Amino acid sequence: MITVLGRVWPIMLGIVLIMLGNGMHFTLIGLRGGIEGFSAAELSVVTSAYFVGFLSGARYTPVLIRRVGHVRVFAALGSFMSAGLIAFPLLTEPWAWTILRVLIGFCMSGVYVAAESWLNNAATNDTRGKVLSAYMIAQTLGIIGAQGLLTLGDAATPVLFIGASILVSISFGPMLLSASPVPAAEVTRAMPLRELFANSPLGTVGIFLLGSIYATQSGMGAVFGAQIGMAAAQVALFVAMLFAGALVLQFPIGWLSDRMDRRKLILGAAVIGATFCGVGWAMAGEFWFLMLAAFLAGGVTTPLYALFLAYTNDTLDPEDMPSASGGLVFIFGLGAISGPLVTGWAMQVIGPYGFWLVLGVTFAAIALYALYRMTQRASVPATETDSYLGVLPTTSAVAMTAAVEWSVQQAEKEDAEAENDTTQ
Repeated sequence: MITVLGRVWPIMLGIVLIMLGNGMHFTLIGLRGGIEGFSAAELSVVTSAYFVGFLSGARYTPVLIRRVGHVRVFAALGSFMSAGLIAFPLLTEPWAWTILRVLIGFCMSGVYVAAESWLNNAATNDTRGKVLSAYMIAQTLGIIGAQGLLTLGDAATPVLFIGASILVSISFGPMLLSASPVPAAEVTRAMPLRELFANSPLGTVGIFLLGSIYATQSGMGAVFGAQIGMAAAQVALFVAMLFAGALVLQFPIGWLSDRMDRRKLILGAAVIGATFCGVGWAMAGEFWFLMLAAFLAGGVTTPLYALFLAYTNDTLDPEDMPSASGGLVFIFGLGAISGPLVTGWAMQVIGPYGFWLVLGVTFAAIALYALYRMTQRASVPATETDSYLGVLPTTSAVAMTAAVEWSVQQAEKEDAEAENDTTQ
């Protein structure tokens, strides 16, 4: 592992730094928005705008890269993103923040495409799984660490926004100075939604609902904390717990995924999520119960994303998996756009704890649909499924495709080893 990281550490360092900046800005939107008197509905539009930009960037960044190359696109997007972060405290109007969030979402999506292309090019078939795993850990640690940085300043001043901009600006140094040129990014055309649903109804519906959950947690969590009167440090801890749970639960859920019916695991994870959203709803004002609810409700969200990807691939031929992954990325993005809007409306109508209500209902919908699908289709034996890899919801189609290819290769390798064992 050390040898593998020795080849890609500059890119990993750059990813951690950019996630520190991006993670700070996500929480700052909720904190500063509350200070400026923005309503939950207004902040939900601002939150959704990021995912509108992110989805657009996933579609158009590969086109830009083919025209002018990785380095130019990477540097340009980094400059725009850094400028956008500084502009937030200068333009404290909901409409201006909405435009800035579209811009930052677009830039961030493009950064992922370029960085993941470099990582994929630096990896070999033998090391790709380790590189992707290290990449996922770097992203998560960056988001968690960003919450700690928020305690070093006051959200009412421009200082933290400037700090986030500086982190994003310097993050590109290690990557641009060390990354070698790679071929223009090629993202496989997404599978049509009708065909994707026909192949995997649970994967399609589940990934849409999960997009809603993830965007609500990452974008509206800080809004919820600010509206119930948490101090800035408590809001930062609350958001950190949403992602820390994923870091802890990813491995055990992944281990179980390769050894049992994945639909049962999806059902169990969704029930855990719904249960602890109920805890968050019921234990109003109990800070540490809120932390527990965030840890476990957030902790099952990211593993569920990888589970839906793995489960969908179980129903497909290997040559169809990359296009299906592209379709799932698109559907997840649609869910991510809609989730904060619904949550913002609920928080506006019934109060801040509408945050937990929407999350709990959405988790319950995943569980009920998984239960229904278990009655409609026979399970795929665990011995015939592809390997699980903890892909994050923030990754682009480049990393998704690389993960799918690695998963197929691992499954073929295991089948070959099993066949050799039976012939000896």
